[in-house]
Amino acid sequence: MNKKFKLIIFSIIVVGIIAFTGVSYVMYGGARNLSNEETAFAVTSKSIVSEFATNVDGANKKYLEKAIAIKGTITKITGNEVIIDNSIICNLKDLDASIQKDQVVTLKGRVVGFDDLMGELKLDQCFKAS
Repeated sequence: MNKKFKLIIFSIIVVGIIAFTGVSYVMYGGARNLSNEETAFAVTSKSIVSEFATNVDGANKKYLEKAIAIKGTITKITGNEVIIDNSIICNLKDLDASIQKDQVVTLKGRVVGFDDLMGELKLDQCFKAS
């Protein structure tokens, strides 16, 4: 009985460690510091949206999860969300007061997906590129 009890406790501890590691990886494993990463592509907002609209699979292979710089005109600002040329949604990493509506700006961020129904490209961890 004592040996069985130790085996059960050991199994519970091992499962707990594996579960904790898995949850930690899912919650924090994808966080990257894009300010230190080299930009994979520098594009205009119109060219990248056109590329996604014509060939979603090819554009996903090229841009998905990569750090890119996008140049375009800010059409809307809502909290930490900036919309470029009504088609690119950038979630800012930190609020930046220097970003204003109707300003032509280059933002750097990570491509997280394209909504082909709405024709919108989504980026996260965005910040104003210098």
